[in-house]
Amino acid sequence: MSDNMYRLVYYSRNLVASNEAVFASNVEQILAKSRVNNQRDGITGALLFNAGCFAQVLEGPLEQVEAAFERIQQDERHGDVSLLALEPIKRRSFPSWAMGFIGASDIHAKRFAAIGSLSGFDPSRLSGDEIHSILKELAIEEEAA
Repeated sequence: MSDNMYRLVYYSRNLVASNEAVFASNVEQILAKSRVNNQRDGITGALLFNAGCFAQVLEGPLEQVEAAFERIQQDERHGDVSLLALEPIKRRSFPSWAMGFIGASDIHAKRFAAIGSLSGFDPSRLSGDEIHSILKELAIEEEAA
């Protein structure tokens, strides 16, 4: 296992049924499995959902981050998976999270609405750095709450 740390940022289209209960159940399943896999593989990160899209930052050893991304690409709940950034990093932005889901609160729903009005929350119009910054800012707010 390499000690070199990498950050991978991607987005995908949500292919989970639009039924709110089914969606919530699927997100919980994604998070539960991700937390187990990521803890095992030394990966941390954060997940954002908005307007039918997932955006995620994964941080960890290159081989493990690439393997996690490969699993995501094969997951039928994700469509149009697009890599926005893969770059070496000196330190993690999400060091204490096996995987954090940001966006469950009403405050964040309002915040995402603003993000959506700026970009249409079309993640293809956002850079990896922009998605990383949004998730990092939201994670700091979430931890302070």
